[in-house]
Amino acid sequence: MLLGMRPQGTAQQLERRRRQAIRLLKAGKTLSAVARALSASVSSVFRWYQTYRKKGLRGLRPHPAPGRPPKLSDAQKRQLVKVLLRGPLAAGYRTDLWTLQRVAEVIDRKFGIQYHPCHVWKLLTGLGWSCQKPERRALQRDEAAIARWKQTEWPRIKKTARTWGPSRLPGRKRVPAHSQRP
Repeated sequence: MLLGMRPQGTAQQLERRRRQAIRLLKAGKTLSAVARALSASVSSVFRWYQTYRKKGLRGLRPHPAPGRPPKLSDAQKRQLVKVLLRGPLAAGYRTDLWTLQRVAEVIDRKFGIQYHPCHVWKLLTGLGWSCQKPERRALQRDEAAIARWKQTEWPRIKKTARTWGPSRLPGRKRVPAHSQRP
């Protein structure tokens, strides 16, 4: 297990893990044996044991996560993802491109919750979305005409190996190969 990383599992699963550690310690296992059995660090097992000795089993209960609670609930986040997947055109925008500003506007309209566009980015990455750069193409682009040009005109004007060669360095004369002496 990497140091400093929170173990995987729900709060209840992690509480069961801590309780299991106490049971193993009471059964006479060493701190390092318990740590190995539960894939935890020895210092964590020791900390759990100290907490148990001071506060009993209630000390092993999960604590609420510190920090400000999220503005959007999990259900609202799922609704937001559905709106985003339908696309900006379905949300009333003229172009098919989501921007942070547009997503902030959709959140405000749909849920009445205001987000600064910079914080929308944190929300989107938390939902598994990533930044995408739109492909820049003209709206009046004619793919068939481009394909025809590539097949007919481009080969005609493209430089060939016969017409191109390295330039000579200034001040040096080129000596024909047959005039050089061994």
